Amino acid sequence: MSKKQLPLRLGVGIIVLNKNNLVFVGKRKDNPIDKWQMPQGGVNKNEELISAMHRELQEETSIKSIEVLKEIDNWLQYDLPKNLLGIIWKGKFRGQKQKWFIVRFLGDDSEINIKTEHPEFIDWKWIQMEDLPNVIVNFKKQVYKELLVELKKFID
Repeated sequence: MSKKQLPLRLGVGIIVLNKNNLVFVGKRKDNPIDKWQMPQGGVNKNEELISAMHRELQEETSIKSIEVLKEIDNWLQYDLPKNLLGIIWKGKFRGQKQKWFIVRFLGDDSEINIKTEHPEFIDWKWIQMEDLPNVIVNFKKQVYKELLVELKKFID
């Protein structure tokens, strides 16, 4: 099956803002070079997007204390680079189509625990929103640039 024939995986992404409008990012376990990403993941069959968002956030960060501020209107998508095609997601998808949410983290940092049942991150930190496109892997950079535009519109 060629790349063009493979479908996009349905996913959600979460922009977690703390009280200072800093953004949560984690360093992926499977890509420990200096690249960071926001929590994201797949949507299960018949799962509501908002439920998937809460589940993924909790699975990856243990964060439960949030207020949902906005669901970003547009779907954002990316394609995997050639070297990852056929490897990620058991080779079933060419990339991901995502619905993103902006949430406010209401807890304190002690609530955050990335040592979860199936850990995806080996480290985490809060960063300035402007740094988002600079910390992500190249093939997701355009998505993060679009998210930054949405985030700035929302914060302003």
